[in-house]
Amino acid sequence: MSDAPDPEVVELATKIFDLARRGETEALVAYVDAGVPADLTNDRGDSLVMLAAYHGHADAVRALLERGAEADRVNDRGQTPLAGAVFKGEPEVIRVLLDGGADPSAGTPSAVDTARMFGRSDLLELFGEP
Repeated sequence: MSDAPDPEVVELATKIFDLARRGETEALVAYVDAGVPADLTNDRGDSLVMLAAYHGHADAVRALLERGAEADRVNDRGQTPLAGAVFKGEPEVIRVLLDGGADPSAGTPSAVDTARMFGRSDLLELFGEP
């Protein structure tokens, strides 16, 4: 038995990750509704939520969270979607993630740490930090 992944499965997963990056919400959720895990991760541990959040697609993030994706799932570097959204300066994505239960203190660096690094006092207030 081979441990190599099926090339067709890899191709499909790549397509789904690209849908998250591009914010193609309707197509993305069609795959999730058909059985693709809402928390599918790539070879770097980036979830669909992480990819959609980092690229500024609030609607895709919201749809994935509504389908059971974790708001705080960390990637292989310990980063969360919320910290990624703070880094990229995506206020709508930040609000969607917070509404979905994201913890501003989760991850390394956390969203709080990231907001401090970039002098984003408005976000620190939103996170309930001094």
